[in-house]
Amino acid sequence: MADEDIWKRRFHLFLLARLFGLAIFFLGLAVIYSDLLREGGWPTVGAILVIAGTIDAVFAPRLLKKMWAEQDRHDG
Repeated sequence: MADEDIWKRRFHLFLLARLFGLAIFFLGLAVIYSDLLREGGWPTVGAILVIAGTIDAVFAPRLLKKMWAEQDRHDG
């Protein structure tokens, strides 16, 4: 059962990393096209958030997977 709990926890962390990246991406879109931070939008800040969210959504899960593979190699 302990092995199943580890994989469940890893799956949840993997999913949270993706969702956090998507949330940052959509926040960036909101900053660009709405009056969220200032009237008329703020394309520069929004674009930075969009890029950061995209990078996070794509690369954070890959880094987690790589880290876990290294842990598994050392544990077993």
